[in-house]
Order: sequence, then C-alpha cells, then structure tokens
Amino acid sequence: MTYAELLLTAAALSMDAFAVSACKGLNMRGADWRYALVIALFFGGFQAAMPLAGWFLGKQFESLITNVDHWIVFALLAFLGGKMIFDALKGRGGEACATNQQINFGELAVLALATSIDALAVGISFAFLGVQILPAVLCIGLTTFLLSLGGVAVGWKFGVKYQRKATFAGGLVLILLGLKILFEHLGILL
Repeated sequence: MTYAELLLTAAALSMDAFAVSACKGLNMRGADWRYALVIALFFGGFQAAMPLAGWFLGKQFESLITNVDHWIVFALLAFLGGKMIFDALKGRGGEACATNQQINFGELAVLALATSIDALAVGISFAFLGVQILPAVLCIGLTTFLLSLGGVAVGWKFGVKYQRKATFAGGLVLILLGLKILFEHLGILL
C-alpha cells in the first residue's frame, strides 16, 4: 500500500469522526479549543487503536486464509463503504449532534468507538496486505485528529451542511480502494 493510498484510507475512515465532530461544534455556544482538542484526541486515539487491534487479529488468521485474503479485504472495504454511502443517502448519523457544551467523556468514548469500528476491519485487511502497521496507525490517528479538530471548527462556522457529502465521499473511497486491491491481486491492474 502506497502512502497516498494510506492517506486516502485514513481520510475515508475519518469522515464519520469529522461529521460527529462537526455536530459537536454546531451545538457549542462559541469557540472552545480545549473542548475541540478533547474531541479530536478521543476520535484520533480510537481511530488509531482500532486498526492496530484489527491487525493483531488478522495476523492470527493470516496463514489460514492467504489464498482468499484479497477477496476478504475487498468484501470488508466494499461493505464498509457501502454502509457509509447508504447512511449518507438515508441521512443517518445526526443523532450524535444532540449535546451541550459540557464534556461528557462516556458519550465521547461511545461515539469514538462507534465511528472507529470500520477501522478495526481495515486493520484486519492491513494484516493480510502486509502493511507496516505503525506508520499506518500513526497516519490514521493523526489524520482523524486533524479532521476532527477541523470538524469542530466547521461545526462552529457552518453546522453539519456537508456531513452527508463527506460520509458519501468516504464510503466511495473505501469501495474504490477495495476494488483496486482486488484487481491488483487478480492481475487485472498492475
């Protein structure tokens, strides 16, 4: 996996966290960077931890499924991308917007976990692809941190006007990446 592909994957995985962060920013009375940093740390931390956990899980089963790993990677990415597109088209995900300006660590942990489940599946696919996990985890965590921080700022400024478009774009990127990986392993792309 190239660094460009890794960065695209990180950005796609970060779209849910970006959207929820924008919701949090929308409901704030004013700019509070301390609150924004806490949100970004939660989302970035969970988004970094989940692919690492998935990678360890995938390494346990790697020898059993080496012959079909590209199909599994494609299926995982296509499913996750399809779900993101479906949710965007149905307008789902706005329930995370209801909040006040108090930091609720339990709520943030649940939201961070919910938005990073897809990163667990990507971590499994990283194990099958032989991706170096530490640079990948750092890239995903940092990208999510920065996009979440930006999401809070966008929420302060514009609200969640672009939430559905961002989720749709993230889903499309995951599907296209899954297709590219599948076609490379099948010899259709070089």
